This record gives sequence, C-alpha cells and structure tokens, in this order.
Amino acid sequence: MKWRVIFDSPRDARHNMAVDEAILRCHAAGAVPPTLRFYTWQPPALSIGYFQKAHAEVDVDACRARGIDFVRRITGGRAVLHDRELTYSVVVREDHPLLPPTLLGSYRILSQGLIAGLHALGVPAEMSLPGAAFGQTARLPKNGACFDAPSFYEITAGRKKLLGSAQVRKEGALLQHGSLLFDFDPSALTSLLKFHDDGERERCEKVLQAKATSLRHILGTVPDTAAVARIMAGEFGRALGLTLEEGRLTAEEEALAERLAVEKFGADSWNFSK
Repeated sequence: MKWRVIFDSPRDARHNMAVDEAILRCHAAGAVPPTLRFYTWQPPALSIGYFQKAHAEVDVDACRARGIDFVRRITGGRAVLHDRELTYSVVVREDHPLLPPTLLGSYRILSQGLIAGLHALGVPAEMSLPGAAFGQTARLPKNGACFDAPSFYEITAGRKKLLGSAQVRKEGALLQHGSLLFDFDPSALTSLLKFHDDGERERCEKVLQAKATSLRHILGTVPDTAAVARIMAGEFGRALGLTLEEGRLTAEEEALAERLAVEKFGADSWNFSK
C-alpha cells in the first residue's frame, strides 16, 4: 500500500490541470504509483466543471481584468475560484483494494482520509450524508458556483461546505481533486460569473454565505499552506493505512503535462468547447 505524495510548487491553471491529467494517464499505463498531490494556483484561477457552458456562465472579461486565469476541468461540478485555498488530487486505479467499486464508495473512503487531516488541524469536519445533500440541494436556486451545497460524502464543518471535490474515471483509473477553502468571499466568485440581473447575483451570494465556510471562519486565522498540506498528507496516510513516500513528477509526466498545457488546457477549443 505504498503511494507517492507530491507537494507541488504553485502553477498556473492550465499547468495544474495538465499535471493532474498527466498523472492519471501515466498511472493508468502502470508507469507511476497511486499519487496524492497538493498544490496551489499562481495566479488565482477560476475553474469550471467539464459540463458547464463557459460562454453562458463565465464573465471572461472580468477574469482578465482582475488577472485571474480561467480553465475547464476534466471533472464535473461547478465553478471554483482557486485563491486562498489548497487543492488536493488523488490518482489511483479503480480496482485498488482500498476502494469500493462505486463512485460514491470511493468518495466516502477518500473523504475519511481528508477528514482525518482536518481533525488534526482542529477542524470539526464531517461527511455530508446523502439524504442531507439531497434535501439541501433541492431548495437552492440554480447557479454556476460550487460550494453552494455539499454533495454525497463531501466535507462540511458546522453543516457548511468546507471542501468540495469532483471525480473522473478514465482507462481504469480515477482522478479526484478538490479545494479546501482557507478563506472565502462569495462576492469574489460571483463577480466572475454571469447572471440575468443583479438580484440573481445577490441571491447567489447569500446562498454561498449561508452554505460555505473556510478555515479562517473556523479557526480564526488563515494557517500556513505548506504546513496544512503536510498534516493532511500524514493523516490521510494513517487513516487509510497507506505508506506515503514523498516524490516528484517523472520526466514522462512533466513532458506530457507540458504538452497538455499547450494543446488542451491552454486552448480556447477546450476551455470554450461547450
């Protein structure tokens, strides 16, 4: 049960998404071990889910004016502003003995590892249960923003969403990644999205304020990013019975990530494909 853990340097949006996919492809081919990666975004970025409509939902001019990157993920879900947060990704084969075969089952197991790390930080985190998630989502207005409600087995604190995740499966392997909010300003996110009118934008902000939280709100301070990543990794391994060995990307992964950053995640044909 040996996994690789990578504490990555900050990267721009296209390279962060390219690295996640490169690890997924190389692991599916048997070239690298299961991998837990922690990373941040420089400059800040707005990422949208694979099925979202960029032209209809994202104010690209606002992103450019504020120096914020924009990218489409290969995973589902909705828009996330990657700023004052820590992102994790997990890449592992679907048939790994740690994981149940179902999507929800794998979410549940991986969430247990993440929650162990949050508990070590003093955060009273817990999993969102399926019934509660359905009940909350049914009452929410439709919008393009993530963190407005927890989905199955996502992570909450004080019944507010703290860490949102999304997953994709390709070639017998899965990629799950998600954002742990260090701080959160709903207006910073909604200012980058399109709405029919200001009233709809204000309603979305109120929903996000009521349904999302952050480490600053819980702990009263914004902790050190690198320290949080190492604590999360150590507790993730202990909770799931894994031996984590610190490593780095292989030359093959780096080369593939660079190609994907240019040809896919940096291309309008991908980011505005919907």
